[in-house]
Amino acid sequence: MQGSYQIRPLASAEIQTAVHWAALEGWNPGPWDAACFGAVDPQGFWGGFLDGRMIACISVVNYSDAFAFLGFYIVVPDCRGQGYGYALWQKALEHAGSRSVGLDGVVDQQGNYRRSGFELAYRNIRFGGVPSGGPAVSQDYEVAPLTETGAGLEALDARVFPAPRRVFWQHWLGAEGHVSSAAYQHGGLAGFGTLRPCGRGCKIGPLVATSRPAAEAVLARLLQELPEGQEVFLDVPEPHAEAVDLACSMGVAPVFETARMYRGTAPRLETGLIFGVASFELG
Repeated sequence: MQGSYQIRPLASAEIQTAVHWAALEGWNPGPWDAACFGAVDPQGFWGGFLDGRMIACISVVNYSDAFAFLGFYIVVPDCRGQGYGYALWQKALEHAGSRSVGLDGVVDQQGNYRRSGFELAYRNIRFGGVPSGGPAVSQDYEVAPLTETGAGLEALDARVFPAPRRVFWQHWLGAEGHVSSAAYQHGGLAGFGTLRPCGRGCKIGPLVATSRPAAEAVLARLLQELPEGQEVFLDVPEPHAEAVDLACSMGVAPVFETARMYRGTAPRLETGLIFGVASFELG
């Protein structure tokens, strides 16, 4: 490494630079993703500055005393391979302390993550395109707008995410352009999902449901909000065959994949309830 290299938490405007870089990498984050997840941990986004210029970024968001999630690991092209990224990686992981850490690793970085103690749990597949089909609106569920958090949402979310995240949900449900819906059956919450704008098209995620019919009920309502001719993206755990099949039924195709990896004890999640991941970058 050459020059004066400083590593520190990012300010709000600098976090938006990280979001822009992620878009350039083709990761297609939503404009409010970082703000919603960053509300959980205001010190969770870090940057590397060479002679005052931001050249690298990473997020390590601490969700609880036991779990953190890593993402947004980017070094600008002209500074790669010189040790700046790895120095930032090491410093930012100190922020996680002894917590188990999850990440969704792109293909070309998975070897590096393994050398840092991360182990493969399963693959995620991003499906995308202009949908040519989709589930019909179900009469078996009451589907309504989801505008605020509550005990039912938090209980179902706890089955697919290893830490409470009420603060995240408060920001996520109120973010500009986010449309969230929930499916109810016999008075209980059976599924929920969010459609949000991204740099390219829209994403549906999270999409969580106790059954495929419940997921279809939420998905059908969200697709009604998708502008005609607009691309939509859905990130699904590859081992969840029904989620993969549901994505295929929309007429969209695989465009990207990641590896869900953990350092430390991998959480026990009910991946069979996950029909769409909220964010590859942030969990």
